[in-house]
Amino acid sequence: MSKSVEGEVSPVRCSPLVREPLTPEQSVQAATVFKALADPVRLQLFSLIASHDGGQACVCDIAPAVDVSQPTVSHHLKVLRTAGLLESERRGSWVHYRVVPSALEVVAAVVVPLTGAVSA
Repeated sequence: MSKSVEGEVSPVRCSPLVREPLTPEQSVQAATVFKALADPVRLQLFSLIASHDGGQACVCDIAPAVDVSQPTVSHHLKVLRTAGLLESERRGSWVHYRVVPSALEVVAAVVVPLTGAVSA
């Protein structure tokens, strides 16, 4: 609340951060994505894949970057795939993962104001 010149209290008007609230379906989709990214190892794996050339990487390139066993890496990558954040393709004995661009749009729609401006 702010005071007007005559000492009366008037409500403070703030612009909304987004144009419209999420629908129930969008909320479920966003929650699934955020739950998958809520684990530090999964977030690191996702970041490693997203930062590779073309937004894709071989599991052989990213597994050594995290301090967990290979089965644990596979589990985390499966969670990210199930959440719709990654797609995978087997090439010989290795699996290559790539980021699903539309999944990033889900995250951006929730955390970035739809005005297009990111404020610090």
